[in-house]
Formats: sequence, structure tokens, C-alpha cells
Amino acid sequence: MENFVNVFLFGKCYSVPDNLTIMGAMEYAGYQLVRGCGCRNGFCGACATIYRVKGDRELKVCLACQTKVVNDMYVATLPFFPLVKQVYDIEKVPANEAVMMQLYPEIYACVGCNACTKSCTQGLNVMQYIAYAQRGDFEKCAEESFDCVMCGVCSSRCPAGISHPQVALLARRINGKYLAPKSEHLADRVREIRDGKFEDLLEALMQKPVSEMQELYNNREIEA
Repeated sequence: MENFVNVFLFGKCYSVPDNLTIMGAMEYAGYQLVRGCGCRNGFCGACATIYRVKGDRELKVCLACQTKVVNDMYVATLPFFPLVKQVYDIEKVPANEAVMMQLYPEIYACVGCNACTKSCTQGLNVMQYIAYAQRGDFEKCAEESFDCVMCGVCSSRCPAGISHPQVALLARRINGKYLAPKSEHLADRVREIRDGKFEDLLEALMQKPVSEMQELYNNREIEA
């Protein structure tokens, strides 16, 4: 028998199995998550959620897809946070700190409060990768921010109005375009895909049942 807990979704109490994530609990309660969230035909990071547990005064943030429910959890999903997204041509941006001063000058107004890091749903050291961006160290900024899912919770807590995910995305693009070693193997594979080399193989795979696809994936050859 499953154990059940009481979860309050948008102010209404529901009894749900205690092994569910918040997202699973919402669907169990009858909510249809048909778009928006990455694992529901949308964008990863869109399930940013705020919750509080009865008896605990602290408000907590999380991603609903990876956080399990607990008894007397009060849940409210966060609306999309309007990050500042500057328009630029990656072929023309300079690969130095001048690009940050030009596109995201607010990062230099960081007061070091660390609210961004404390609120990150992925546990990233957000303030540190912003410091790397300030210094034009895009390689380290890209590495430190690699697991960012662009949920925007860090920016919602920032008194300086920094759009941390967009800063990190620019750093990763600069790193990939100008700094990281080129992969000839990848270029060859992209060329083969464009030439249609794998079309017959893909068509054959599309005809296979899911169980066989899973077996092929689990036993695939992984290159060194």
C-alpha cells in the first residue's frame, strides 16, 4: 500500500502518494501540464516552484520535476520571470570582458549578497560565475554555469537586477565559438547528417518498438 501525504496546491488540499515529485503530485491531483515544462513538451526550468512546509517559516524554491512532496507542503508555481535578453550577433561580439560591459553592465553592480547562489534550484555557485564573467574569464564562467536550466529564480532574488542565466548563456556561447578546441569529429558528423547518410537508419529506428529502442540505447557503444 502506498503512503499518502497532504499537499496544498494553489490553496486546495490533495492527498497524494508520498513517492511523487511535486509535478507528479499535480498531475495525480488532476492538473494537466501539457506545455511549458521541459519534460512536458516545453522548456527545462519552467517548473520553478515556491513552497513552505507547515511549521517552518522558511519559503523554499525548487524545480517541481525533481523535488518530492512531503506532508503539509504548501505549493505555488512561479510565473515566468522576465529576464533581460540582449540581442547580439555571436559572429561579431568580442571575446573579452568588453562584451559584458556592453550587453550586461548590471553585473558590475553586484553587491555580493549571494542571494542568487542561495536560491539556485540547481545548487550552482551563481555569484562565482558572475565574478568570472566580470573578469572576462568565459571558460570558467561556462564551466561553473553548465548545469543552469534558465529558471530565473536567481534573478528574481537579485537586488542589482542581473539576468544571471543570460549572462551565463553568453559566456557559454563565446567559449564554444572562440575558446574551446574545435572538434573535427563533430564537424564530420554534422556534415554526414546534412548529406543524409543516416536517413535510412533513422527511418528503421522509428519503426522499432520502444522496448527494443531502450535495449539498443542501454547497450550502445560509447566512444572514448
